Amino acid sequence: MTPSRDISRLLEIMAALRTPGTGCPWDLEQNFASIAPYTIEEAYEVADAIARRDLMDLREELGDLLLQVVFHARMAQERKAFDFGDVVAGITKKLVRRHPHVFGDAGKLSAQDVAGLWVRIKSEEKAERAASRPEARAGTPDGTLAGVSVTLPALTRAVKLQAKASEVGFDWNDPLAVLKKIREEADEIEAEIAAGNHPKAGYEVGDLLFAVVNLARHVDADPEAMLRATNLKFEQRFAAIEHALAQRGKSPQQASLEEMDALWNEAKAAEKVNSEG
Repeated sequence: MTPSRDISRLLEIMAALRTPGTGCPWDLEQNFASIAPYTIEEAYEVADAIARRDLMDLREELGDLLLQVVFHARMAQERKAFDFGDVVAGITKKLVRRHPHVFGDAGKLSAQDVAGLWVRIKSEEKAERAASRPEARAGTPDGTLAGVSVTLPALTRAVKLQAKASEVGFDWNDPLAVLKKIREEADEIEAEIAAGNHPKAGYEVGDLLFAVVNLARHVDADPEAMLRATNLKFEQRFAAIEHALAQRGKSPQQASLEEMDALWNEAKAAEKVNSEG
């Protein structure tokens, strides 16, 4: 087997890895459930490369993610369910159907109109699937919020749940109203802490996080991406604190909170100067 830019070579390699007797023992032991965590991990690594603006790393991570698709498709092919070609055909059909303004006669649309069209077509597809495969829907929750995967990261799932509720009119009209709700949730947490009820305070923190996600959605921000950016900012500033302390012959354990807080503010100020420069 030699490398190739042709997708067929990748499919051949995966088939070889999954061939009993001559393939890879580890690959042969895997199934959909055992591979799923790797699929999720690779998707996160793609997002990480994008956040770091590392295009060379992005190329590699996209390859790793593509491998996951090929792996799942191969296992499905072994069960005579579908193959990689069916996956490609399915997404091709979906893209053409959901872009009638490009491939059909819907005419020129604004970005907002396209978003509305996408939602309507998805709803039609969902209804068609339910009608054609009633057995697959048996025991599956139905309703406005149905179909939002429980395996999504909590912040992302909150966004999707809120967006679906918004489609039927259950939503705030003003970001400032959401901000008021956040303040109310914070007050409730403060009251529970003052009462010494930490379990209830923790429960209220969940409500606060949900409200913050809602605010992010109303200002067109992705809470997952924003939190990743803040995590990175925290890491960089804390590393600056450790570096400054090391120059003083100290470790964080040997420094006071006041000293580290002052160094934090210095790192923050340096970031501002660098961004302006």
